[in-house]
Amino acid sequence: MAQGSITDSDIAGLVRRSADANAALMCGDVDGYLALVQHAPDYTLMAPFGGAPTRGFDMSSGYLAALAHFFRAGTTDLELVQAYASGDMVVLVVIERQCVAVGGLPAQDWSLRVTLVWRRDGAGWQLVHRHADPLVKGISLERAAALAGDPSV
Repeated sequence: MAQGSITDSDIAGLVRRSADANAALMCGDVDGYLALVQHAPDYTLMAPFGGAPTRGFDMSSGYLAALAHFFRAGTTDLELVQAYASGDMVVLVVIERQCVAVGGLPAQDWSLRVTLVWRRDGAGWQLVHRHADPLVKGISLERAAALAGDPSV
């Protein structure tokens, strides 16, 4: 859904870039991921494990090495649910369908519902926000309440 100066080609390119970057990361290829994704200085992440959002992307060698070892042997496919464009921003609503070994766990279905917000920066694009959750299969109201911290559940 192109709008304004953002074209359908721009959106298709961001979908492709997002898919390729995720595929690289799920194999532990952090350099490949970073070659495709420039994180904005005001980048925010709402990780699939919950907790407080993080701000900025840690480019320290220690963090990048840990990230490279966190994901292993992944296969992934990105399903575009919807794309929105406004001004210099594109929002991609996707499902990352993947099988990957995460954090030392054996390879398993690790599909995520993801929202990506990209902002045009000159001739390129920066990722400004990522929100991911593992609720592709859905959970019951009771399980959601338990996760939200309802002590009565």
